[in-house]
Amino acid sequence: MKYLISPSLMCIDMMKVSEQLSFLNDNADMLHVDIMDGHYVKNLALSVDFIRQIKPYTQLPIDVHLMVEHPMDFIDDLISVGTDSISLHAEIISSYAFRVISHIRNKGKKVGIVLNPATSIEVLNPYIHLIDKVTVMTVDPGYAGQAFIPEMVEKIYALNQKKVEGNYSFLIEVDGSCNKNTYKALLKAGGQVLIMGSSGLFKKGIPLSETWQTMQEDILTSLNYA
Repeated sequence: MKYLISPSLMCIDMMKVSEQLSFLNDNADMLHVDIMDGHYVKNLALSVDFIRQIKPYTQLPIDVHLMVEHPMDFIDDLISVGTDSISLHAEIISSYAFRVISHIRNKGKKVGIVLNPATSIEVLNPYIHLIDKVTVMTVDPGYAGQAFIPEMVEKIYALNQKKVEGNYSFLIEVDGSCNKNTYKALLKAGGQVLIMGSSGLFKKGIPLSETWQTMQEDILTSLNYA
């Protein structure tokens, strides 16, 4: 069972960015960057300028998760600094989904749609054929370290069935509480990209190389028993 690892840079040790980014360059599949505006979610995270600063030091694809009220205000700036993929919340873009998807695709970038825990997969129906990735939030958006919502396993399974039946090519990504307690269920249900944050990878005071090894061992163990 193939899976991709996308470390969440919101959880990186800001005192060791260079060291940890160098390690991730050799091990991760992509980099996940959360951008929050303090309005859509009551928190602030990373920024366009953060991407501008790290871009010269990584060849990994940079995937931005926009948790903002007005995503169109960010998109062109994100593209200009080298963002490879932009993921948008379905609820926010409902009145202009085709326009924003077309804009990002016309710039040669990939488009993702993010589904909050209470958002049905049916919201994807009008434009499901146009997207590259669907992110299933297994926690409410905005804060690291929240408790896993178990009902999301069935949602991932249903999304995977929809993908297979429609012969779609989008990746199914999981955001929230990806750790040794959930790997088996998430991967068995159809998850393909695991966003790794504070519960599964980044641990205060423990070298990233050590937590990465533990993460890989936990995933392999879960696959052996899937």
